[in-house]
Amino acid sequence: MKKHADILVENGIVITMDEDNSMITDGAVAVVGDVIEKIGGTDDFTEWDADNRIDAKGGIILPGLINTHTHAAMTLFRGLADDLPLMAWLNDHIFPAEAKLAADHVCSGAYLACAEMILSGTTCFCDMYLFEDAVAEAAHQAFIRAVVGEVLFDFPSPNYGSWENGLAYSKQLMDKWRDDRLITIAVEPHSPYLCAPALLKGAAELAHDNDAPLVIHLSETRAEVDGLLKKVKKTPVAHLADLGFLSSRLIAAHCVVLSPADIDLLKIHDVKVSHNPESNMKLASGIAPIPELLDAGVCVGLGTDGCSSNNNLDLFCEMDMAAKLHKVNRLDPTVVDARSALKMATIDAARVLGLDHMIGSLEPGKKADIIVVDTRKPHLTPMYNPVSHLVYAASGADVSHAIIDGRLVMDNRELLVIDAEKAMADVRSIVGAGQ
Repeated sequence: MKKHADILVENGIVITMDEDNSMITDGAVAVVGDVIEKIGGTDDFTEWDADNRIDAKGGIILPGLINTHTHAAMTLFRGLADDLPLMAWLNDHIFPAEAKLAADHVCSGAYLACAEMILSGTTCFCDMYLFEDAVAEAAHQAFIRAVVGEVLFDFPSPNYGSWENGLAYSKQLMDKWRDDRLITIAVEPHSPYLCAPALLKGAAELAHDNDAPLVIHLSETRAEVDGLLKKVKKTPVAHLADLGFLSSRLIAAHCVVLSPADIDLLKIHDVKVSHNPESNMKLASGIAPIPELLDAGVCVGLGTDGCSSNNNLDLFCEMDMAAKLHKVNRLDPTVVDARSALKMATIDAARVLGLDHMIGSLEPGKKADIIVVDTRKPHLTPMYNPVSHLVYAASGADVSHAIIDGRLVMDNRELLVIDAEKAMADVRSIVGAGQ
């Protein structure tokens, strides 16, 4: 009797990203329901039939990429205030624009971001923004996995008002989305410089009590660090440590300006770091000490940040930049090699989000979040090393298929769930109305 798969992805190089770095040069992945049933060589599937057979045509089959830090709805502001320092960009342009936002604007911007991410191979993202219920709705409609949380800060939010209401709103999000197959709710205070100790302690307590991820921008610029040193005589990392904020559930975005003592604290508390090299470069925030963090055993994943400071959501670009940036910074071509960069976009990114038991690698029993990269391209020919090709030669435009939670969401570059034309039209309408 033949074995049955709902989806069989075959005739490709399978890069599993498992602990053994297994790679199958002529392999296939069988999906049953929402999970991976079997991985093996093509010969292992001769007795299988499938409702949907996807021919990888000699391309690369790998886990979907995971964006550990973004602001999805900021597609609305792509290119709005380029070539400015972080605080001028934030205070003079972004915050005023965000004050005019409504939930439907955020939903449209996030929905467009979901289209962009799926088209470039991302199957899961971690988001921080305003009106985050709308982001969850957009991700739910787009059928993409997401960790989302309402941004919390001391000043009144156009969504919830006071920060106390923000914590209550975050709890409401948890209750609403608790049983959703794709959506995870996080608690997300903006940063140590925009959040008073009472807010930070309340956020950490809420995350702990609900076993939820905790997300914050941390040590992004020298000005931020110097400002807190002047105010409380501690670095942002040490300040959070004193507040009892650091923990294994914490996802710290950026971490550009760190002392050796800061790195030790991050390691001791098992804090996870989201590295956003392109955004940090564009805003001239600096170069995060990623080699030092990796050497210390800190788990690091990649993020794109928002489209107004990047200006795209393509994790292939981010992998390429992450590897090259640290090589030139160290004058050492062996630093952050291709496999390390790929791990930061797959299995290590899953560890950052606390989802590595579900996603991040291709293994039987894990959720079927899978992409296929079409290597039949001039810029991908010849191919000596598939891993280095993914990091240094491929782009998001080379992704041909995407499966999320066992559902085919992109087939030969055609989005099957998202109406991309409508998504673009809606954002154009919002931006046009606001100009």
